[in-house]
Amino acid sequence: MPGGLEEEIGVSDELIKKACTLSKKAHTSSKNPFVSEKIRSSSEIVFGFSGSWSVPDWFTENGFFGAIKVDRLKFPSLRSIGTDEVASVNDAFMGRFEKILATSSLKDEVEKAVKKNQQVVFAGHSSGGPVAILATVWFLENYIRTDSSQKPPRCITFGSPLIGDRIFPHALRREKWADCFTHFVKKYDIVPRLMLTPRASIEQQLGTILAYFNPKSTNSQRESIERATDTSVFCMTVMRNASLVASHAACSLKGSNNLMLQTLTNFIQVSPYRPFGTYIFCSGNGKLAVVKNPDAVLQLLFYCYQLSSEAEAGEVSIRSLKEHLGYESELKESLEMQDVVLFDPTKEFPLTSDGSALPEAATINTTLNDLGLSTAARLCLRAAGELENQKRRNQATVDSKINDIEERQNIIKEYQTRCRVQKTGYYDAFKIQGLKDDFHANVTRLELAGMWDEVMEFLKKYELPDEFEGRKEWIELGTKFRRLVEPLDIANYYRHAKNKDTGFYMKLGIRPKRYTFTQRWLEHAERKEPNACSESCFWAVMEEKIASNKKSPEDVEEIVTEALKCVEDEEIALAGKDVFLEKSTFVQWWETLPDHLAQNPRLLPHVSHLKRNSG
Repeated sequence: MPGGLEEEIGVSDELIKKACTLSKKAHTSSKNPFVSEKIRSSSEIVFGFSGSWSVPDWFTENGFFGAIKVDRLKFPSLRSIGTDEVASVNDAFMGRFEKILATSSLKDEVEKAVKKNQQVVFAGHSSGGPVAILATVWFLENYIRTDSSQKPPRCITFGSPLIGDRIFPHALRREKWADCFTHFVKKYDIVPRLMLTPRASIEQQLGTILAYFNPKSTNSQRESIERATDTSVFCMTVMRNASLVASHAACSLKGSNNLMLQTLTNFIQVSPYRPFGTYIFCSGNGKLAVVKNPDAVLQLLFYCYQLSSEAEAGEVSIRSLKEHLGYESELKESLEMQDVVLFDPTKEFPLTSDGSALPEAATINTTLNDLGLSTAARLCLRAAGELENQKRRNQATVDSKINDIEERQNIIKEYQTRCRVQKTGYYDAFKIQGLKDDFHANVTRLELAGMWDEVMEFLKKYELPDEFEGRKEWIELGTKFRRLVEPLDIANYYRHAKNKDTGFYMKLGIRPKRYTFTQRWLEHAERKEPNACSESCFWAVMEEKIASNKKSPEDVEEIVTEALKCVEDEEIALAGKDVFLEKSTFVQWWETLPDHLAQNPRLLPHVSHLKRNSG
């Protein structure tokens, strides 16, 4: 049975109303690009951002859709960690947010709220929504990632256009930030669908449409625009492009391998923008449908707008414009009724409008009917749910191998200990492959490689839940694996002299993803710079210096620095003690150095027990 809206999304009715009121009020503010107000008898302070009705503030000349890669220094979390794909966002919206951040009092006011331990809420209607979204992500990056005890922000938007590509929702779900965002969308509001269309398709009419939305426009001016502008052409153009995006996404959801689909997208530009967070669809009769699956939301943005006949196009297109301006009245009615349904596509639901005898399914079916969803639409929604379920099953599959991975890593650990007794170290012993023990270690290494490569393959295809790369147990397991086993991969690489054919082990594309991915997991979790945790590659750097016969003071200092990392950082499980064993590759290299380089003061305490032949 349906519950209240606050029960489903954790946001009070009072906060929603205040966010909507301030968002609309901000449009008419002449002093600041935002207004703020504290909610009585609570610790919440709401920042409502104004929108813009200038075409350049919606689309720049940057490509078909005005998308750019985010600045990873400002928004380090907006990426896929393993693949290192950075999210793209709307250039115009990002530029507007950055200008507000740089020239207004926003930073100072947010800082004051944080010091007072107030919960910060960012809100926006229309193009004020993207600014509120980016302000929320900025807050999450600068306050929550550095202080988990800080109250998380809230973002509430009304009729907001889309802002980011598929990496955007992926990153927010991984960081467990997606629940901070709540978006209200009316059934026929055209603006939330607008960014699914290339700029060139609508730019001739867009200025007029934005003038209609401008709060300074009078009713008579809007009526004039309705009469003079063929809004049905504008809206149908948007929805044709929305159809293309939804159909392309649906084929992917259903696992289509049709090469025609891939060929088509090589010629036709498909919008990169995707929804994220919690969406609340207003059916128009007081009912609210809560949807958290971003793939399902994308399908709903298209299918909710379907017409019964072409004759409806003119009437619905005018309604599309009017609905964008009517969120306050719609929410007033809906919040009074509290007829709320949480729609979870991962669960079974009716595929036809006939419904089900079960009360819960009947309630969902009624909501789906109110949204005008056909059987085709419901199949696409079910496909979105099935994809999420499949990701969970894939996670269960890899989770079931944790014990096997740990067992084999312990075998390598025992091998490392046995080699150390021989004063050779497991890196050099493995490189020589002189004993049966080395052969067995190699078999175990290959078994581990297979297990981890399966995980990496899932990640490359985004076939695991978005939260996977942020799970502490896998970050720790991956770090232990990388530090323990990668030296053996490096030993095998140089044992077979692969560097002569393909180059340095650290060269882009050579190092296996099972190591690059797991290294990035740790660096992201500990907020370190890229390549700050490359200690497992020490032996590759060592081999390259030997191969190139470089012994300059700078080269020696680099190797010494990397070698000392292996013994000075207690958390590093790399063969630290192995580095300074008398038969190690490092010591053999050290023995060839001229005296003035070998007597490195930082190194001497670790090699004082060794005898050296002067180089």
